[in-house]
Amino acid sequence: MSDASLVEADTEARELLERLVSTPSPTGEEAACAAALVEFFEGHDRDVYLDEVGNVRAPADDALLLTSHIDTVPGDIPVRVEEGESGPALWGRGSVDAKGPLAAMAVAAVRTGVSFVGVVGEEVDSRGARHLVEDRDAPGALVNGEPSGTDGITLGYRGILSGTYLATSESGHTSRPENNAIQDAMDWWNRVVEEFEPEDEWDPVFERVTAKPTRFEGGPSEDGLSVEATMDVGFRVPPSMTVEEVREVADGELDPEVGTVNWKDSVRPTMQSPRTEVARAFRVAIREQGLDPRLVRKTGTADMNIYAGEWDCPMVTYGPGDSDLDHAPDERLPLADLDRAVAVLTDAAGRLI
Repeated sequence: MSDASLVEADTEARELLERLVSTPSPTGEEAACAAALVEFFEGHDRDVYLDEVGNVRAPADDALLLTSHIDTVPGDIPVRVEEGESGPALWGRGSVDAKGPLAAMAVAAVRTGVSFVGVVGEEVDSRGARHLVEDRDAPGALVNGEPSGTDGITLGYRGILSGTYLATSESGHTSRPENNAIQDAMDWWNRVVEEFEPEDEWDPVFERVTAKPTRFEGGPSEDGLSVEATMDVGFRVPPSMTVEEVREVADGELDPEVGTVNWKDSVRPTMQSPRTEVARAFRVAIREQGLDPRLVRKTGTADMNIYAGEWDCPMVTYGPGDSDLDHAPDERLPLADLDRAVAVLTDAAGRLI
């Protein structure tokens, strides 16, 4: 990687990033940060507006759409610039996930004349991305903004399936041998986890189904006549399987006389080809910055899953930042990485329009 001191500081991008990070925007409270983005585009004489759900939309050359999310997870990290190993870094909630990518894309969009959308709600239900795919046609190509590192091109994300298991049993003395609802819930979950154990322990996490309980409540009912158990569960789904196949496995381990599952959110996995024109444009643009491109697969889920599920166009995810700092108490972005990311985005966009 080239020395940070050799990268020319992008004052406009750095100022926008600091303003966005200094404007808190936890999910559901994005309005002030969205207004700052609108002002940035208006200052560059770009058409821009807020749509029905609060997305910031700046339509232009639709050969390419740059999009990232405005919302962050909760957490107060004092915003400041501190010197680090690779030069000055901006600390603050959202500096990595995903206001670094958001700021880089906004600057690249005004410099190249491509379309831009800042979406809301990504950290909870992706309501901004879901509204977008319902409200407009697919662009020629799409770049989703999430931290991949300035040299990383993210091509794949696992999908997600979530639901709530419910069980009820008659109350009885704890000396009785029969299972109660709590034991039934635990038994079902253990059977499901066993079904998804990898055959080869060396299989990459990206290729596995990851099953996690996320909340459990159990005990006597209010009237004391039964025992109840409620368990929220989530599955990360690799591209080698469908969400429906994972659900069938989990349902297949149910005893319908004991418990049921109310299935809720589901998002398909996605794995994009490294040979599309947008992936090629990013490889070239990254090399122009003196970096070696990396092709990345993420074990989580992002808005790109939503776009890939509805739009038939080439896409990648790209953005500055170390994803290990997502949601972390020490979240920070080296400003030289922001500078490089703007240069990469601007170069790649120029090759695609």
